[in-house]
Amino acid sequence: MTLILENFRIFALLRLNGSMKKILVTGGAGFLGSHLCERLLKEGHDVICLDNYFTGSKRNIVHLMGNPYFEVIRHDITEPFDIEVDQIYNMACPASPVHYQFDPIKTINTSVVGAVNMLELANRTGAKILQASTSEVYGDPFVHPQPEEYWGNVNPIGIRSCYDEGKRCAETLFFDYHRQNKVKIKVVRIFNTYGPRMLPDDGRVVSNFIVQALKNEDITIYGTGEQTRSFCYCEDMIDGIIRMMNTDDEVTGPVNLGNPKEFTIKQLAELVVELTGSKSNIIYHPAVQDDPQQRQPIIDKAKAMLNWQPTVELREGLARTIEYFRGIV
Repeated sequence: MTLILENFRIFALLRLNGSMKKILVTGGAGFLGSHLCERLLKEGHDVICLDNYFTGSKRNIVHLMGNPYFEVIRHDITEPFDIEVDQIYNMACPASPVHYQFDPIKTINTSVVGAVNMLELANRTGAKILQASTSEVYGDPFVHPQPEEYWGNVNPIGIRSCYDEGKRCAETLFFDYHRQNKVKIKVVRIFNTYGPRMLPDDGRVVSNFIVQALKNEDITIYGTGEQTRSFCYCEDMIDGIIRMMNTDDEVTGPVNLGNPKEFTIKQLAELVVELTGSKSNIIYHPAVQDDPQQRQPIIDKAKAMLNWQPTVELREGLARTIEYFRGIV
């Protein structure tokens, strides 16, 4: 009871001095969204989590529900939503190939129609709004590593297009609302991120490998295994996202957020086998369509504008993630 009263006192002081903000997080029950809600609550804000639970889960946020400054609303952002807020983090969209290819029309509507609805809300309320974009806007890049100035190499009619092009269109909408309506926008491009609360069946390479290793099943690599990714731990990513939101209004982005250290998929598989103590064998299957062969961010802008760079090494982050998966697999 004493702790509860102390928390109320802290929140009351924050509200009185104006540092407590009312913040909407779309996709707030998802992998990254739930970590973001948790961090914002720890910083003393009033957080509204909006989610339709397509890929999000109440399990990710149940530990937050006793906080009087946390509110959960079931809603799909393809439908208009109205509320008074100071900031909006637009995190809603299936982000793994398994999920965004399950209903590609729904995926692109979430990115495009959802962006319009959230931008309209920001325009009406004067809220600052951040778009969680993706490194997939670069497609299978001809430029390596990828700076924000690179326009990308994306197949507009492929099986990944619903996600890639949906996110590209969302960025267009954000900048057009900024230029035409003076909406205060922030755009970050999120590179491969991993950590606790990833779904075990989401089809992402980190979760796939960990689940297969813990079950001593064959670890499946699609392609040669020489394709590269750059893996950022979720706590580092959330820190970068919040720093971007809290920059001056003149800073719009886009800004790359990710780990500039590059690993091959084969190296990742070998490291997961080592850390789990698995008896799994690594096997190879044909590459999937439009799978990028190289993915590595240039984060000079994040370093300069946000004073941000990742701090959690892959081995440490994987160990934490494996421990989480041991409890759910």
